[in-house]
Amino acid sequence: MKFAGRAEREEITETLSPEEAKAEIARIQAGKRVKEDQKSSSSEKDMLSIPPEVLNNMREFVMARIDSSVINERDLPRSLVLTQIEDVISEAADQQRLELNGAEQALIASTIIDDMIGNGPLEILLEDEEVTEIMVNGPDRIYVEEAGKTLLSKVRFRDEAHLQTVAKRIARSVGRTLDEQRPYVDARLEDGSRVNIVLHPIALDGTSVSIRKFPKDTLALRDLQRFGALSAEMATFIECIAASRCNVLVSGGTSSGKTTLLNTLGEFIRPTERVVTIEDSAELKINVGNLVRLETRPATSESGSVPVTQQNLVANSLRMRPDRIILGEVRSAEAFDLLQAMSTGHDGSMGTLHSNNPRDTCSRLQNMILQGGFDLPTPVIRSQIVSAVDFIVHAARGADGKRRVTNITEITGMEGETIALQDVFFFQRSTGKRFNAGEYVANVVNLRSAAKLREYGFYDRAMDAILSSPRPEES
Repeated sequence: MKFAGRAEREEITETLSPEEAKAEIARIQAGKRVKEDQKSSSSEKDMLSIPPEVLNNMREFVMARIDSSVINERDLPRSLVLTQIEDVISEAADQQRLELNGAEQALIASTIIDDMIGNGPLEILLEDEEVTEIMVNGPDRIYVEEAGKTLLSKVRFRDEAHLQTVAKRIARSVGRTLDEQRPYVDARLEDGSRVNIVLHPIALDGTSVSIRKFPKDTLALRDLQRFGALSAEMATFIECIAASRCNVLVSGGTSSGKTTLLNTLGEFIRPTERVVTIEDSAELKINVGNLVRLETRPATSESGSVPVTQQNLVANSLRMRPDRIILGEVRSAEAFDLLQAMSTGHDGSMGTLHSNNPRDTCSRLQNMILQGGFDLPTPVIRSQIVSAVDFIVHAARGADGKRRVTNITEITGMEGETIALQDVFFFQRSTGKRFNAGEYVANVVNLRSAAKLREYGFYDRAMDAILSSPRPEES
């Protein structure tokens, strides 16, 4: 097995002496061997040496003795129920003369309690901090994302009925109904993770469950720099524009790190500022004392409640005296309301949206406004975008699974009927070298936002970050 990949070895040999490179590669290989050994020896429930018939027999024995509905009704502590299940399993093992050691009995008990009151075989994936996303495509095809790579897990459900039982339990835990009349759910779990469920037969190959896990520890901007997602100069520049209350849109594709990046911008909000966050599913972690968190609500037929949209909440937030309004994701008519807020005294407002590049971000904003029913001429909409947005920070996920800030782009005005953009920083990919290699470079530009940066005392620092960065290579 090659523990240090080709690209990794090339990067090491380019930056270190031969002796140092050899020692570094050996250290990485040793660390990865330990990691592989730990993973192969982990108690992943689907990899148990216990025969399936023994596990099923134990499950039936426990279910006959313990009523899971009573456990759920009384909301009994997991530790108490686990102790009861372990006692029943020990009794069953003695009666059936099964040779199960203490660790195996405990593992069976943990598996059964997950089925009774937890998330079944998904529980171990939810607890694994290396797993960032879980994608269930039917009972026997469960994929996970680790370190930016999608892998087929060995975790399995017993059958479609087992999967639907767990899916409906997840929906109930967030106060949603999942049945034939309402076969899909999009919600937020208690830990902030996002979950989307589509029942079979709407999902043709079996019930689909997608869970994007919420990180326990909030990353700082300098953490992203350490991971290579941006350069030190870019981190400094982002800090300057965020602290100077420039209006920023964070754009990128699916799973490119937009929300993580938006969270890092929150580091530079002054504690004296009043902030209102608006999201479909609350994911942002903005550490400000004077903070109001708002979340949308879908219409529910059982309660007769009306939907509360992001557009409703943005309009309402203007009456809450916010210094900044932050939208978790701009996706519809609320785009116009956010631009209005940015243009009318709510400097430093931010949001994320899906797009392929900074130019596409402007087009997407324009299309959202038009689709929202605003009967405005295209030049007027573009003029509104230019007036409201100062910078677009674009993130992308490369073919190697690595997330990067590929552009910090300033909106500079109009050139005829076209919105004028200038890349302040961008990731310049190298040709003929390592896979997905490149460097972060900066253009020496006249900043349209210079007045804001000077007002808050960050202009010199922002320009130093630009001037100290490498210049782009001529193509």
